[in-house]
Amino acid sequence: MNGAESLVRTLVDGGVEVCFANPGTSEMHFVAALDRVDGMRCVLGLFEGVVTGAADGYARMADKPAATLLHLGPGLANGLANLHNAVKSSTPMVNIVGDHASYHRAYDAPLTSDIETAAKPFSGWVRTSPDALSVAVDGAAAIAAARTPPGRVATLILPADTAWNESAGPAVVPPVPGRAVVSGDTIDHAARILRSGEPTLILLTGPALRERGLELAGRIATATGARLMAQTFNARIERGAGRVPIDRVPYLVDLAVAALAGFRHVILVGSKQPVAFFAYPDKPSVLTAPDAQMHVLARPEEDLVGALEALADALGAGRHAAPVAGLALPTPVTGTITPEALSLSIAALLPENAIVIDEAVSTGRAFFPPTRQARPHTWLQNMGGSIGLGLPMGTGAALAAPDRKTVCLQADGSAMYTLQALWTMARESLDVTIVLFANRSYAILLGELANVGAQNVGRKALDMLDIGRPDLDWVSLARGMGVPGVRVTDMAAFNRAFAEGLATPGPYLVEAVL
Repeated sequence: MNGAESLVRTLVDGGVEVCFANPGTSEMHFVAALDRVDGMRCVLGLFEGVVTGAADGYARMADKPAATLLHLGPGLANGLANLHNAVKSSTPMVNIVGDHASYHRAYDAPLTSDIETAAKPFSGWVRTSPDALSVAVDGAAAIAAARTPPGRVATLILPADTAWNESAGPAVVPPVPGRAVVSGDTIDHAARILRSGEPTLILLTGPALRERGLELAGRIATATGARLMAQTFNARIERGAGRVPIDRVPYLVDLAVAALAGFRHVILVGSKQPVAFFAYPDKPSVLTAPDAQMHVLARPEEDLVGALEALADALGAGRHAAPVAGLALPTPVTGTITPEALSLSIAALLPENAIVIDEAVSTGRAFFPPTRQARPHTWLQNMGGSIGLGLPMGTGAALAAPDRKTVCLQADGSAMYTLQALWTMARESLDVTIVLFANRSYAILLGELANVGAQNVGRKALDMLDIGRPDLDWVSLARGMGVPGVRVTDMAAFNRAFAEGLATPGPYLVEAVL
């Protein structure tokens, strides 16, 4: 058995069952090992950003890591944007990067680079295997690192000779630490704040936004009069009828400052202090009131749900009912396509148990409120802000949950970063409906021009924000990669096309022209 096969067997034995890959010469022994070892599904991405983004979406829905396979430093570089997003969302991932054979590096061949240095800012753990006898043990350590709460990107660099030389066989994954229990003193402190009667916000993210966490938080809020909110961007939220509804901190600075102005205390449950996404002239970076006090109930790596359970017990909140949303579907809208109209029709037609991938950017700001009483669904967002995650994340999520319909709400500008994901969706027959919002611009940046105080903006600047001339033909792009689709220019046509996409097994694209 060579080093590559020992690594693949270690991955499978360690519960890593999917490898998203875009390999090259240095990874061929790993590719051959994938063919020899049962239990590993191999999914090809035509761009490394699709590979890393799909691994992110898979882990969010499967609650366990996938592996990636990338080709040397340039392959890693192509995938870094979505590794950045995965790090920000605490996504567990075993990121395998091939390298030249150890003895070949001295010759500075064209693809030689410092992979470790490139990987470190985008990984929670990095190691280069020194020889074939170490590969399996290093792979086991990578799995454990990826699964260590709250979840990390573990990058294992695999020189070609460590893959093809003889190994000692697979290794056992070392024990993975569980989430740390929050201390009783911390629980008591939060309980005192909530009993004080002073205006208090409980700010949630991570596992606290699953059903059990939301139920507990809802009981606590009912018992104490506290307000619940989620961070602006979250890895996964369970939403819709039967779940506790929760608003998010607004993205726009002025709206966020207004929403948070009245709170004297903010209790952080896995979340960070609310700050602006960017700096703007004459606007604050910190979004809470200047005198607001931050209180950490649970850090991201700690047991968030357990902390909420203990806090609910301390407050006697168990006797209070959680305020769950009822089912209230709007009527699908007809007429002109607008973000508001789209939000209502999507809320009306969204199927039960759907997985919603939100990279709608400026168009999607209207989507969250109308769907709070839609059929039960799961909502996934881009936490890192590097655009181009939506289609890959939908690919991984659909592969992790093939019994559920995945709906990608996708802006056209960011879709162009990783449109190759459509090909993978078609090849793997993934059940994904893509709603492509074609406003033919980087619309969010038009607003940012004003927000940052840029003045005397002329044609050259505006051309940098316009993705028309020529207009992108998304239906043709999708069909060219095996995904059927239709373009719609009014809401009645959108309603029909979206319903058809939801009823069609496999991938389907609806281009909505705004």
